[in-house]
Amino acid sequence: MSGAATPVGDLGVWTLVALYVPVLIVSWAVTLIATPIVRLIAIRTGVVDRPDEARKLHRRPVAYLGGVAVFIGVLAGIATSYLLDVPIAFRPVPITVVLGMIAVVATGFGDDVWGWDPRLKIMGQLIAAAGLSMYGIGTQTAAAFLGYFLGTSQLGFEIPLFGGIPIDITEWIGVAIVAVMVLGGCNASNLIDGLDGLLSGTTAIIGGGLLVISLMLALHLTSADLTHLGETLPPEVANVEGLTLAGARIALCLALIGACVGFLAFNFNPALIFLGDAGSLLLGYLCVVIILTLGELGQTHFVLAGLIVFGLPIADTVLAIFRRKIQGLSASSPDANHLHHILLRHLGTVKQAVLGMWGIEVIFAMIGVALVALSTAGSIRVLATYVVFIGVFGAIAVIGSLMGLRAGREKSS
Repeated sequence: MSGAATPVGDLGVWTLVALYVPVLIVSWAVTLIATPIVRLIAIRTGVVDRPDEARKLHRRPVAYLGGVAVFIGVLAGIATSYLLDVPIAFRPVPITVVLGMIAVVATGFGDDVWGWDPRLKIMGQLIAAAGLSMYGIGTQTAAAFLGYFLGTSQLGFEIPLFGGIPIDITEWIGVAIVAVMVLGGCNASNLIDGLDGLLSGTTAIIGGGLLVISLMLALHLTSADLTHLGETLPPEVANVEGLTLAGARIALCLALIGACVGFLAFNFNPALIFLGDAGSLLLGYLCVVIILTLGELGQTHFVLAGLIVFGLPIADTVLAIFRRKIQGLSASSPDANHLHHILLRHLGTVKQAVLGMWGIEVIFAMIGVALVALSTAGSIRVLATYVVFIGVFGAIAVIGSLMGLRAGREKSS
């Protein structure tokens, strides 16, 4: 950030957006320039996705490594955010987020190029999750959750050795939540990356929903909120970097949207380049990072609302898990019954199927945004968000189970 940062003050929404617009423009432009260069490199080095009869719908080899171009674009957007004259209380995008991006992209790239063992990709995701936990991103969610349901936010005990070794159970639960969300988000994004432009467009919509939520929360920050954050942060962070991740959240949303839209110019049907695992895992990771930061004040219901915005990847994953388990299959067993496959069979073309999936994601994003808007306005209680979250994904689990039963009956008949 520049030396003469502005105070939070009573910023309007358009003033706040205007401050961060350079992030959007840079990430979009850099991705637009980087993608054809990366595509040319992929073609010349033979890093292409070859069609098959069973699950891959394209009829000619298509370049991989699109995730590298998206990574470069997002990185450029984040770098731009460090140069902006933003409110002094706003912390920049934490370096641990960038290091997590590198870990996720590196292991995904290794799989795209050399076919690495899938466990190495999981290792990269766990390294990224560990970095977030060390910086405190998401770990406060466990304390808030326990406080809401158990009346206490601190659980732990002491091992009576060497004068007593304290064990903070709450902290470990928080670390586990971050790890599960990173692994789940990365792999959920990877699962729906099955049609030209599907994941890049879906993630742009998710980024838009999360951006609206981020702007609402930034504008509703109070002096009491900033005081609370100042009391919970280490002094060196609060004094040097700022108090709230509100600005970092907005910057990440805009960098994500810009990179996805720039890449979509080459990725929409008929695609000239694919994201590959490096790209799909990166997009899932960035979405999860933004969602986890929504709970920096312990507002777990905002995290749940963010997960609803991320609803399409979660819904497809939940459907796949329950559908396969009911049939006695492994949760990771490949099939051609994902949501995009179903829409493709009913609508007939890849473009129509992708647009249909985007429409479903818009509905999820609107539900998540509406819950946050109503909550910040005091129109609904916190519990309402929990009820909607459980209701939406519980219904999806039931539908997945019914799909599995139906498939089982069709096989046996």
